[in-house]
Amino acid sequence: MYGDPALPPDFVSLSYVNADAPKGGRVVFGNTGGFDSLNPFIPKGTPPWQLRFLSYEGLMGRSWDEPFTLYGLLAESVEAAEDRSWVEFTLREEARFWDGTPVTIEDVIWSYETLGTVGHLRYRGLWGRIDGIDQTGPRSVRIRFNEANRELALIAGLRPILKKAQWEGADFTQSGLDQVPIGTGAYVPRDFEAGRFLELNRNPDYWGRDLPLRRGTQNLDTIRIEFFGDQTVLFEAFKAGELTAVREFNAEKWASSYDFPAIRDGRVIKSEIPHSKPSGMTGFVMNTRKPPFDDWRVRAAMIHAYNFEFINDTMTGGVQPRITSYFSNSALAMRPGPAEGRVRALLAPFADDLPPGALDGYVLPQSDGSARNRGNLREATRLLAEAGWTVTEGVLTNASGQPFTFDILLRQGASDLQTMINIYVQALERLGIATTLSVVDDAQYNERIAALDFDMTDFRRDLSLSPGNEQRLYWGSENANREGTRNLMGVASPAVDAMIDTMLNTERAEEFQAAVRALDRVLTAGRYVIPIWQFDVGRIAHAAHLKFPDTVPVYGDGVEWMPHVWWSEAD
Repeated sequence: MYGDPALPPDFVSLSYVNADAPKGGRVVFGNTGGFDSLNPFIPKGTPPWQLRFLSYEGLMGRSWDEPFTLYGLLAESVEAAEDRSWVEFTLREEARFWDGTPVTIEDVIWSYETLGTVGHLRYRGLWGRIDGIDQTGPRSVRIRFNEANRELALIAGLRPILKKAQWEGADFTQSGLDQVPIGTGAYVPRDFEAGRFLELNRNPDYWGRDLPLRRGTQNLDTIRIEFFGDQTVLFEAFKAGELTAVREFNAEKWASSYDFPAIRDGRVIKSEIPHSKPSGMTGFVMNTRKPPFDDWRVRAAMIHAYNFEFINDTMTGGVQPRITSYFSNSALAMRPGPAEGRVRALLAPFADDLPPGALDGYVLPQSDGSARNRGNLREATRLLAEAGWTVTEGVLTNASGQPFTFDILLRQGASDLQTMINIYVQALERLGIATTLSVVDDAQYNERIAALDFDMTDFRRDLSLSPGNEQRLYWGSENANREGTRNLMGVASPAVDAMIDTMLNTERAEEFQAAVRALDRVLTAGRYVIPIWQFDVGRIAHAAHLKFPDTVPVYGDGVEWMPHVWWSEAD
């Protein structure tokens, strides 16, 4: 995106892998919930979330040590116009699907068109920005774009490539467990029981095993995912040795619950993985398409009522720091205090429509750490009164006498989230607000989220050091009211759209950084999410025979680091 790749043209392997890692062994993970589909590319069904990362590939691949760089994967070469108005890829002659058939330009064009028109919403944005896609040679394809957007050439390289012939006479959009899309990745789904387990085996004939981008990766022979009703049962299965690796996101549990025989005798090891990526946003999102959350003062009151300091101490021992903005913990985060310099200049044209604090500075409220949270509840009461809500006989009502009520949607198995909400509900009751908690299975949860049928729900968006076109999917106006959108809060802000456009079109890193910091200000001051704690370090407990390299990429842990660069030293 900017400058030159860090690795030379003749690089042997990625900088954070063990190029001589042995092959073999297995890892067993646990998921909560279930699955009713093995097609991760369509809106229908609930597939195991890891599947699209383990089994499918694009024309290019990432180095997780470089935010803005891609390297050739299915493509042996790439050429782009100086203004990035088009990009051309040439396929590797040796690229093969799982069944041994070669990857063709016809497969590439079909994949782009199919995913772009009937695939999951995450794939459709690119297709709307493609002016044309044409075969230019036996193994080459050129994609022309219809807008100035420098990142599109990179995004195009990451689209998964599927086998066209598999779907002749079949409906791609209706597939589930009956037909698994054929891909090119190293791991092939071999066995499953719906909602119970999925097992993937490394393809011994994987076409890309000798590529520099793949050397030292995808070392494990088997990856198995077991499914459990909730996190408690999953953890007990890990303690019993049924699982060989778990990620822990709660620092208090990491400190207090990982003291069982396998830990004490060395059969299980606790590893902490540092990273330098942004915090992203984790918490509880409010649906601004519906009253009363369409009023920023009500959303601000909800944030004041959430006693973070007390809940954090209860849940994590106060160890994990709070998320302070969408890009906190990175150089892309908004700076404290009023907006200055280029950030202020970018936001100035939208001053009349910006949420309070976007220009002058905004910080999350802090409590005194006690259970009562009196100061913040008083401020919440003031904000609600300003928005037209007052308490009558212990019930918060508006001018029409309607009580303030809303529903909180969570999925089964989210025990930590339920504990947080139970504490939060007590504070809301003191404000005169009545809430209901709807805990549903994965299928119902996904249906309601896709239909935007919620008032408040849990929320997590992992953000990278190279934010780009995905930001339109997360908070762009064009997706605010589309079924299946990732813009759960319903942001429809000209300022947000303009900052994303600037990020995508600038050729200067300084301008890019200013635009992201300005975007961070608008989103944070919009008070759309009640932020909780950030995951400032990765925590993985794993069987002792599972090893990883000494060098960790800048992004730290992730589904393409663990298990891809790990290996087994079991007998």
